[in-house]
Amino acid sequence: MNFAAVLAAALAALSLVACQQQDAGFDAKVKAYLMAHPEELRAALDNMQAKEEAAEEAAADQKARAALPALRNALERDPRDFVANPNGKVTVTEFYDYRCPHCINIAPKVVGLIRSRPDVRFVFKEMPIFGATSEHAARAAFAAKQQGKDYLGLYEAFMGARPLDDAAIDRIAAAKGVDIAQMNAPATQAADAQHLSDVADLFKALGFEGTPGFVVGQTFIRGEDFDGLVDAINKAEGKHGG
Repeated sequence: MNFAAVLAAALAALSLVACQQQDAGFDAKVKAYLMAHPEELRAALDNMQAKEEAAEEAAADQKARAALPALRNALERDPRDFVANPNGKVTVTEFYDYRCPHCINIAPKVVGLIRSRPDVRFVFKEMPIFGATSEHAARAAFAAKQQGKDYLGLYEAFMGARPLDDAAIDRIAAAKGVDIAQMNAPATQAADAQHLSDVADLFKALGFEGTPGFVVGQTFIRGEDFDGLVDAINKAEGKHGG
């Protein structure tokens, strides 16, 4: 919302107060003050927007929790997904895109968590939201899983590649031992497309609108919030603190 629209909305809301106070010049005074102090209007608007976003997120979480019992198996036990620390007691599921800046930022912390805490069972959900190249990367990751190659190493390499274009995807995947021809076989592509469609349906059903998105038990972490993720894991284990 631009400043003029915000100002108009503020004046419309405050005009009622002006009438109630029977001060014909009140709205003019408010307008003059806001024009002289736009930073205060911006701060108020930011605060209002933050409250609205928090309310929307809480509503999304509530709806997603209601849907979880029917979705839990698909979320945590789909045999097509790669799982790190499969014997861990607490399950974390992440939806991500290799070309998402926030996913890239949190990826080293995710890998560090997996390696330092074998008690955390980590499910990887390929959720390409940035177009065909992201889908290409997701299919390469599926191939690594299907062919028994180093999926976690591929995840790290993709997240660290600059830029991650189609040529880089094939080069990195091949270096990790992925058979590119097998990855591109029509039957494999059809199966991968179904897998991605199923993940997208799950992503939508859980109320996610962007990546990364994490689920730990009944807790949803929407965005690049590693501290929130660790806190959710600790709570799931009955621990306190970070």
